[in-house]
Amino acid sequence: MPATVPGSVVLCDGDCDKNANTVLPPSQNAERRVKISELKDDHGSNCAAGHVCRRNRTMSTSKSEDHLMTTDHGMKVYTKGRPPWYDIHGQRLKKPYFIGICGGSASGKTTVAKSIIERLGMQWVTVLSMDAFYKVLTPEQHELAAKNEYNFDTPAAFDFDLLYEALKRLSEGKSVDVPVYDFTHHKRDVNTKVMYGADVLIFEGILAFHMPEIVDLMDIKIFVDTDADSRLARRLSRDTGERGRDIRGVLDQYIRHVKPAFEQYIAPGAKVADVIIPRGGENLVAIDLIVRQVKTQLTARGYDANKPQSDTDELTFNKGSMPTSLHIVENTPQVQGLHTFIRNRDTPRDEFVFYSERLMRILIEYAINFIPYEDAEVVMPNGKNYHGKRRSAEVCGVAVMRSGETFEKALRSVVKDCKVGKILIQTNEMTMVPELYFLRLPRNVCKYKVLLMDATVGTGSCATMAIRILLDHDVLEENIILCALLMAQPGIQRIAYSFPRVKLITTAVDPILNEYYHIIPGMGNFGDRYFGTEFPSAHKKKQREEKRREVAQMFVDHSAAASVSKSSST
Repeated sequence: MPATVPGSVVLCDGDCDKNANTVLPPSQNAERRVKISELKDDHGSNCAAGHVCRRNRTMSTSKSEDHLMTTDHGMKVYTKGRPPWYDIHGQRLKKPYFIGICGGSASGKTTVAKSIIERLGMQWVTVLSMDAFYKVLTPEQHELAAKNEYNFDTPAAFDFDLLYEALKRLSEGKSVDVPVYDFTHHKRDVNTKVMYGADVLIFEGILAFHMPEIVDLMDIKIFVDTDADSRLARRLSRDTGERGRDIRGVLDQYIRHVKPAFEQYIAPGAKVADVIIPRGGENLVAIDLIVRQVKTQLTARGYDANKPQSDTDELTFNKGSMPTSLHIVENTPQVQGLHTFIRNRDTPRDEFVFYSERLMRILIEYAINFIPYEDAEVVMPNGKNYHGKRRSAEVCGVAVMRSGETFEKALRSVVKDCKVGKILIQTNEMTMVPELYFLRLPRNVCKYKVLLMDATVGTGSCATMAIRILLDHDVLEENIILCALLMAQPGIQRIAYSFPRVKLITTAVDPILNEYYHIIPGMGNFGDRYFGTEFPSAHKKKQREEKRREVAQMFVDHSAAASVSKSSST
């Protein structure tokens, strides 16, 4: 399992309705993948930020799977997760801590998992439902499921091979696409979401301890032991109140399938458990002991939530010659002239935008030369043949928000109908390492030549994480082209060391970074200057004050001249 920026949790849930599952065939890609959908309320709107919404569970996801939830202590937990973080060499940092939670349906597994997350104090959470791993139902099985006669609580109902493959893929930091079941329509939801590995992985399900290979991956195994009467009462309340089912159907299903399956398949899981929690989520003493153990193990593996993590080694990357993967646009008088406008602090915003976009167009056109071409022959209007070239690979762009978004106009003016994805990465003020907040990539991005676009590359931290995200989505390293108007030498050498087959394309290289990791001499904060959100500097404030005084003096002079003219006329 890969390491991430400390503070990440992956939560996997498997306690859900078993009567509304229809599984799509696995992806035809080289590797099968699993995915999860962001939950919405009954009207299709997302839950409001700052609280956990209450909504009918018509999907196979758990109650803690809202995109943004707030713990009892006020901490916001992001349940869509983010990719793992790597060191300056692009390698995984730490081994994750894997928690397995097993128990009967409605035993309180989700409550236990949520309590562990709250007490760990980790901000990032990804939620996975074990129901996504049900096998594909035949037409006959569909008919049985519609009549509550199909048993979803037996091991034969799950695709454990796919489940194991997904957990192994998470352990390697790869992306996993998990489908979500729609309880109402008895089929999978068309939307899918990406999840990644993390520092702590919590896998929860009614048969979480059934497959020995999965059990061997776990660092601690927890069995939630709740008496049968309590589980039945919770199931009745949940299925009738939240899922719109009748009491007779719930009781019939419980007697015929749920209870026998618990005694035969689920209860034996207590024998392999390291910890048995009576009364489920109500047993706060047991949960506190588990959290203490997890924190101890995380500390032993180098995790410290309050310690800033420096991922920049300036001494290592300030020395040495430029890598062969670096390609710089020819420094023509035109390029020099554009840099003169862009670097000038007195350039007005409208001119800054105009000349920046001109330079971006030149950069993109230069980068397209590194896309493979093949021979092509066409017939000209005069009937003769022309032997030329045609692109042999599809191209897409991925913009690192927000500065990278400024490249989209130039990209689409060069590559017709080009697909563009977006990545939002921001630095955590506590740990000082990048974190992913938003991700939207083109479908089947692994089949494209990807232009990764950002305005500047300083330390290379953000670019390194963006490249890792693409690699985690199976994009080949040699298919990534990083484009930036300006790069710093330390960032170039760092990226080239970690990913030697990634091409680096820029229009200029500046030599150093200052103590704040700003490029020197640089071009200022590109995003603020381009979008007009720049906080006025002392120099600009002085300029504006002088301009105001100049305008005021002109007004005084004009008034004086008008008075003199009126006196002369009199």
